[in-house]
Amino acid sequence: DFASETLLKHFEVKNLKGFGIDRLACAIVAAGVTLHYINETEHRNLQHISGISRIEHQKYVWLDRFTVRNLELLDSANENAVTLFQVLDQTASPMGARLLRKWILMPLKELKPIQERLAVVDFLYVNEALAEKLLHQVKQIGDLERLISKIGLQKVNPREIIQLKRALLATAELKVLGEQSENLFLQQLAEQLNTCTLIREKIEKEVAAEPPVLLMKGGVIADGVDEELDHLRKIAFGGKDFLLEIQRREAEETGIPSLKVAFNSVFGYYLEVTHTHKDKVPTGWIRKQTLVNAERYITPELKEYEEQILGAEEKIFAIETRLYAELLHNISSYIKPIQLNARILAKLDVLLCFAKIARKNSYQQPVVNLEDRIDIKGGRHPVIERNLPLGEDYITNDVFLDAESQQIIIITGPNMAGKSAILRQTGLIVLMAQIGCFVPAKEAYIGLVDKIFTRVGASDNITSGESTFMVEMNETASILNNISSRSLVLLDEIGRGTSTYDGISIAWSIAEYLHNHPSAKAKTLFATHYHELNELSSTFHRIKNFNVAVKETGQKIMFLRKLVPGGSEHSFGIHVAKLAGMPPKILSRANEILKKLEAERTGGESIKESIKKVQKQAMQLQMFSIDDPVLVKIRDVLNALDVNTLTPVEALMKLDEIQRLIKSN
Repeated sequence: DFASETLLKHFEVKNLKGFGIDRLACAIVAAGVTLHYINETEHRNLQHISGISRIEHQKYVWLDRFTVRNLELLDSANENAVTLFQVLDQTASPMGARLLRKWILMPLKELKPIQERLAVVDFLYVNEALAEKLLHQVKQIGDLERLISKIGLQKVNPREIIQLKRALLATAELKVLGEQSENLFLQQLAEQLNTCTLIREKIEKEVAAEPPVLLMKGGVIADGVDEELDHLRKIAFGGKDFLLEIQRREAEETGIPSLKVAFNSVFGYYLEVTHTHKDKVPTGWIRKQTLVNAERYITPELKEYEEQILGAEEKIFAIETRLYAELLHNISSYIKPIQLNARILAKLDVLLCFAKIARKNSYQQPVVNLEDRIDIKGGRHPVIERNLPLGEDYITNDVFLDAESQQIIIITGPNMAGKSAILRQTGLIVLMAQIGCFVPAKEAYIGLVDKIFTRVGASDNITSGESTFMVEMNETASILNNISSRSLVLLDEIGRGTSTYDGISIAWSIAEYLHNHPSAKAKTLFATHYHELNELSSTFHRIKNFNVAVKETGQKIMFLRKLVPGGSEHSFGIHVAKLAGMPPKILSRANEILKKLEAERTGGESIKESIKKVQKQAMQLQMFSIDDPVLVKIRDVLNALDVNTLTPVEALMKLDEIQRLIKSN
């Protein structure tokens, strides 16, 4: 009741139905307590808090915290990594950047608003000259949201008032540009803008063009606003001229050419007359001091001026403070329309950003519809392509998923080949399309997605006592318990945190579950090193095998980064270990074990039995690695020998030479 009463009192309404939260007890408590806390801590007028917006989850794509993390939307676990937000953020204002973050975290799942955004971005993309004019004005806006909230709290400084004036001038220009455009959406935005002409003109008239940051510095209120203020400024800042005028006038009237006006802390302002001319002093002057060569006098006019000038600065500050407070009070009555302007201009800023980034990065307009398919041709990862070395082209890939023929794609291939990149880029392209942004692809047909799930990477949760595998299972369980028919599921290396057979069994059963789900044919990309999963396609008709191609040349492999049909039987793990700088003797031994294991398994034996056989063979580490320079010298010595003509003595000498080579190293 307290929370409800707090809200009713603040918004001056009889009920909360207008905000759509009248039956949401938790929402009422949260909003009421928050408002009460702000009111208690700020002790200010909170009229800038003018409404409550309910987030309706049925309007937005489900992104759990794992997906936000795994797709690196806003933050990355890697310190210097670039995020999607950083790639897309070409906004011109802080409030535009904040709205972009919100859009990234809350993609739309209603078709009409998505298509409206895409249509505006397309219009701005094509009409670049208009977009540049709009962008120039948006850059003048600044952080209008924060500025107007500071006015509500009476914490705004004079220079920020000038920024408000600039923002209102830019708003007026944007309104004209929008009304004159040929785009209905921009026309509607312009129609909603309030130029707030009266308050803008009042600011122009009453505030100096370049005021100080602090009110106490003075010079905030413009000349001509208040007569008393103008008079005091003339006294305070034009005092020298005023005194010279008194000196000239009195010297002329009395005939005392050497008359001077001076000041000291004892008498204040005074007139000094030499003894030569003291007989010419008017009777109205009051003598205050006699010196050796002169007399000092005061007049009622000088005393009045003295009182004025000594109190002028204090009075100036008081008058400016009063006038400034009155101005802020007048501006406060415009908080609601200016807040509406800020929301509209933030939206325009983001749409201009989308058009700009599309031109810069060669993004294409996606087709978003209600079809139950995702068809991406020539897709690219928006973050990875930005970090490529200069001159290197991104290898594009096609992805097709639907509920009828190709619901699940099993992707095999070696580490570093690009499997995870394909998963992530698919998720990012879908997300970008559903926030109304063009996408990094030649073509993209996106059937509306209502949930995006990802399970990639490996991490543990030590504080909760959860192993890497437990964390993996928790995240996977969350996916399987919440999928829908329009979900996009991205799974990478499910089951690798446990034994091989356990991992294969879990991965296999998950793929079966996703395929056979009675109501939710979730479109799925499933990257794995378990080549046994390739067998699924022979049993389940909506599961298809793909692999990320590599090219073998002798003992080397080249990653082609291309997704091609068919499963892969090799992980090339030893090749990747070589690229990582693993010692040659370990690589050599690993190849031996791999060949023997593969040979034993071909004979039908289990992995465990094969390993036992290999272990029985004594593993003798080589004294030298294959490319050791000492070994090369020994080989050269041996190759140079002619055993048919070698005498016993010569043989002993060569043996001694080899022995010395070994000892020296």
